[in-house]
Amino acid sequence: MPASTPVADDRLREEVRLLGGLLGEVIRDEGGQDLYDRIEAVRQASVAYHRDPQSHGASKLEALLKDLSLDQAVGLAHGFAVFSLLANVAEDRAGKRRAQSQTAEGARPDTLEGALARLKAAGQTPEDARALLSDALISPVLTAHPSEVRRKSVLDRIASVSDLLDACDRDDLSCAPEVMTRGLRRQTTILWATRLVRMSGLVVQDEIDTVVSFLERIFLRVAPAQLAEWRTALDAPDLAPFIRIGAWVGGDRDGNPNVDGQTLSAAMATAARAVLRFYLDEVHALGAELSLSGTLATVTPALKALSKASDDDSPHRTDEPYRRALTEIYARLAATHLHLTGIAAPRPARFEAPVYDGPEAFRAELAILQDSLVASHGQVFADDSLARLITAVDIFGFHMATLDLRQNSDVHERVVADLFKVAGVAADYVALDEEGRIALLSAELASGRLLFSPYATYAEETLKERAILQAAARALAAYGPQAIRTHIVSKTDAASDLLEVYLLLKEVGIYRPSDPGACPIQAAPLFETIDDLRAAKPTLERLLAEPSARAVATARGVQEVMIGYSDSNKDGSYLTSTWELHEASRALLDVTRAAGLKLQLFHGRGGAVGRGGGSSFAGVISQPTGTVAGRIRITEQGEVIANKYGEPDVARRNLDALTAGVLIASLAPPPDDALTARHGKTASALSQASMNAYRALVYEHPGFVDYFRAATPIAELAELKIGSRPASRTASTAIEDLRAIPWVFSWSQSRVMLPGWFGFGSAVAGADMAELQAMGREWPFFRTLLQNMEMIMAKSDMTIARRYARLVPDANMAATIYGEIRAEWDRTRDAILTITGQSDLLGGQPELDRLIRLRMPYVEPLNHVQIELIRRRRAGDDDPRVREGILLAVNGIAAGLRNSG
Repeated sequence: MPASTPVADDRLREEVRLLGGLLGEVIRDEGGQDLYDRIEAVRQASVAYHRDPQSHGASKLEALLKDLSLDQAVGLAHGFAVFSLLANVAEDRAGKRRAQSQTAEGARPDTLEGALARLKAAGQTPEDARALLSDALISPVLTAHPSEVRRKSVLDRIASVSDLLDACDRDDLSCAPEVMTRGLRRQTTILWATRLVRMSGLVVQDEIDTVVSFLERIFLRVAPAQLAEWRTALDAPDLAPFIRIGAWVGGDRDGNPNVDGQTLSAAMATAARAVLRFYLDEVHALGAELSLSGTLATVTPALKALSKASDDDSPHRTDEPYRRALTEIYARLAATHLHLTGIAAPRPARFEAPVYDGPEAFRAELAILQDSLVASHGQVFADDSLARLITAVDIFGFHMATLDLRQNSDVHERVVADLFKVAGVAADYVALDEEGRIALLSAELASGRLLFSPYATYAEETLKERAILQAAARALAAYGPQAIRTHIVSKTDAASDLLEVYLLLKEVGIYRPSDPGACPIQAAPLFETIDDLRAAKPTLERLLAEPSARAVATARGVQEVMIGYSDSNKDGSYLTSTWELHEASRALLDVTRAAGLKLQLFHGRGGAVGRGGGSSFAGVISQPTGTVAGRIRITEQGEVIANKYGEPDVARRNLDALTAGVLIASLAPPPDDALTARHGKTASALSQASMNAYRALVYEHPGFVDYFRAATPIAELAELKIGSRPASRTASTAIEDLRAIPWVFSWSQSRVMLPGWFGFGSAVAGADMAELQAMGREWPFFRTLLQNMEMIMAKSDMTIARRYARLVPDANMAATIYGEIRAEWDRTRDAILTITGQSDLLGGQPELDRLIRLRMPYVEPLNHVQIELIRRRRAGDDDPRVREGILLAVNGIAAGLRNSG
């Protein structure tokens, strides 16, 4: 199956030229001919530098950059950043065309049809798929992790440009040159004149609003349509929803002091307001549509009773049972809106009505209408707007997205210690060993008494945590058990870390000793570091030996475990992280199987390869055998949310790819167990060697921290207003205390991409290349690892990285460390080429290679401008325009590299 065609490539280039030409006109008109000329001069010099860093073009680039005034430098950064955004529009459209073309040629495995074909070839049937999906959970979880540098206003303009080009595809009239050019020129002008970077920092409510905007604009419409199509394809009209959207924003307080009980309540209310207003609009539209008269149409007794019970006294609807019922439903929904959000519905009801006690009651009344329509008028009403509304209620309820809670185990430890000390239970809980802690926690979890006293004095942290869990209890009471299902414990390294959560849930009435299985929230460990992943099996075994945790898991039938890609990578290298995650997953599966439970893995992935990024479909089907089994949750973070779910068609493809991956990994998986048995010893040895090489540089080299902080824009990134939490967990400058996102993001900006590959070349030196080649051909786990490294190395540029290294004050140290990084890059590239048998990186992925090559000419000038402005700033130029130019360059580089954070 061809990955691309010359015609497709030509069309992509034509659209890039079209958008670039329009931007050039706007720059000349809005910014002036001089700015346009300088942008073009820097672009040409950048190309020359890329071809030969020692050429005359390279020295010309240096001269051009040093000669720039601040206004010119800012203008350059702004211009190239806008072009990055527009080129991405053309690339996304090319991706959509490619997907449609490949589907027409033959079913791709990451589609509904392709997955069913793969299952059939493996001897599985549609009945097997139905059975699996009937108890499945596939959950993309939208987080507030800050690697999305684009403002919502910018994303809106990008969407407008894309919509104009899409309209041209559908309608010849929209392609008339004067129509197309005028519309695109208008949107390009607005985009050029729109500030790309934020002037002030985000607060948690900003992040809540952003996540809810995706839920409202995309998921509310796409998820029900996807479920309807899968139901039809599998001949399973009653198939329960298997896609459940999750969210962290407002519930994730790990390292974010700005999340409290009020923000949790605000997150729930904001989401509820959006979903209820969607339902109100849909019910209102149905009321306008379903004008059937009871004198002309037969209705069921249930609908007749519902209509008769309505308080609608309009004489115009006396003989219109559907409208009378819908008027009552609308009134109840409006009352529910006020009750749950504290705000009246935008369009008031005609009369007061009782509040729905949950989405089930709302759905039941909608079902009465649909049953009557189908019974009286046939299947033409089986898949209409009412059916889609009912499906939306099935998926989203009144809560819209299931909100996770997350906190660091150190916080729980301090809070529990405070409660025990004040209550006189234990004077120094922290001093107890693990078994002593478990004994104490178990005794309290079996007791009906509470530790907290309203008359005692507690630490502020204790009161804050209690207030958050009280808000969670209120949310569960208001929105139902799907509102919050999991409390994730970061930095889990012992079973007591999870039991502490159940104790705190008991303090607010969520966990009850008399019926522990009824606890609606499960404590889930997050294993992040290499040591934690290696200790995951005994930790989970010890947890499930405790009656409290075992009762919750048994009632649910599932124990959820989150595994962290970002911190394990920062801790031990990409290869080591990937292998340890693979092995921890297999070990955790053994534990849950022995306990008679299912394992539900929650993959904490980011956008960049260094944080677990890459193809979600490939990532799912390369999981160890048995670890998916119809259930998976995956974080979607930062710029990945907009890239994967920014448009309905793209979002639909990604939801289908996730579903297809789960089906294949569950019912027709590759022979991972056999391949692990055959090659596991080799993989383990490579992993340890990679970790040794990586840690020797990152944690043991005496000058590395200074090099990292000087040769990347890490200090400048701290000023980029892209999140509500600090870049580091503490004031320390140590790598250990730096969050994974700025760690990866800063290496991406400097084009080193170090977290995505470093250590692999040293690890495979002297290894059996014949075995590694076999691993690459046969083992999806290893093949996916290689492909991800190829992709991230193709986006790196060690000649540009050398220019960043010149920012380091100590030239000798810079030369030494850069030399070590460059040497490892060369070793890794050579190893990948030898293993894959290719002559160039991405030789086996020509389509991706072309796309990356398309981006680089407008990313590289941004790197050069950024370096120049960082140099000026660190030399003492504190003009606000310097900072603005740096942040514009950050914005443009991130947009051009795409999965950079």
